Amino acid sequence: MTTAAEFTTALRTRQRLIGYWSLLDSPVAAERLARIGYDYLAFDAQHGLFGYQGLLNNLIATDTRGSTAVGIVRVEANDMTYIGRALDAGAAAVIVPLVDTAQDAADAVAAARYPSPASGGEPPLRGRRSYGPMRAQLRIGPDPADTHEQTAVLAMIETADGLANVEEICATPGLDGIYVGPSDLRLAIGGKTSADPDVAEEFEAALARIRKAAEAAGIAAGIHNADGASAARRLDEGYTFATVSADVVHLQQIAAAHLDAARGTRS
Repeated sequence: MTTAAEFTTALRTRQRLIGYWSLLDSPVAAERLARIGYDYLAFDAQHGLFGYQGLLNNLIATDTRGSTAVGIVRVEANDMTYIGRALDAGAAAVIVPLVDTAQDAADAVAAARYPSPASGGEPPLRGRRSYGPMRAQLRIGPDPADTHEQTAVLAMIETADGLANVEEICATPGLDGIYVGPSDLRLAIGGKTSADPDVAEEFEAALARIRKAAEAAGIAAGIHNADGASAARRLDEGYTFATVSADVVHLQQIAAAHLDAARGTRS
């Protein structure tokens, strides 16, 4: 079973990682998805159908025997309570939405880190996370140093301000990576819809700027994708981790395809 430490080390060293997105509160599905070979399962607490108990149950299910994946969480907002609770529940990383500035990124890092004294010539971590690791202490450990080593903070770049400030955001001390929300980013650069082809050129330029900013800062660069082929393309371009679609989308697509086949209408 992949550990949080292994995942975070791979993320921070910009190794290629592939994940799967979950919107449905289904621990049984999480158990199965975790065994397929993905490096992480991302549970969406912002737009998904998870209450806190559901989030906890799905993180537990991800730690099943034979799992290759760790559980990470997109939290509801850049808020100490949401970030702390996801980490307390055992998430190996948090994806923090709507990060517009370097100060937003610094706030996210502080919410995920405990206060820590200076060591080895390094300045102290100005963390603000309240201590109460609950389930996390059983799989990562109760010591703040272990938590800082084994859990990651990822800032979403998905707004016009986030794009404008991406270089400063990526340079934020303690930030482990950035994550592109493509639907919101398309709208932010002037798209009429979240998949507007008329802004394709501007969108590709934005993606190139974001991944170059992350590379220059030496942090991970991730992006959400509609399918595996798109994920492969972004990884080839220089993104270091990529997430594939979502369970609710695939459930509908596969069910519709089988219905078409059964009716004999599938081309």
